[in-house]
Amino acid sequence: MSNYKLLYVTCGSKKEAIEIGSFLVKSKLAACTNIISNTQSIFKWKEKIYSNKKEFILVGKTQKKNVNKIIKFVEKKHSYECPCILFFNIDMGNKRFLKWIKTNS
Repeated sequence: MSNYKLLYVTCGSKKEAIEIGSFLVKSKLAACTNIISNTQSIFKWKEKIYSNKKEFILVGKTQKKNVNKIIKFVEKKHSYECPCILFFNIDMGNKRFLKWIKTNS
């Protein structure tokens, strides 16, 4: 299993994405975060279909050791009852960049 992880979180507002992303970087839980604005989401929640909800995607680069701390923080601070918090393995990449992630998270 990879030591390096890509974080994916959907947020209900740009402000929320900035607050979560900033905290993760300041706390060295993520080396960096990116915000992708105005994503249209289609999903089912409590038996109702939502199709015009605008969300913001927060992407972060981190290490395996930070996963549980990130999940706990995001669940605590997020506005959603059940926030999307996913991690994907980073199996390969620029070795200097991976080293930078290790140094900064």
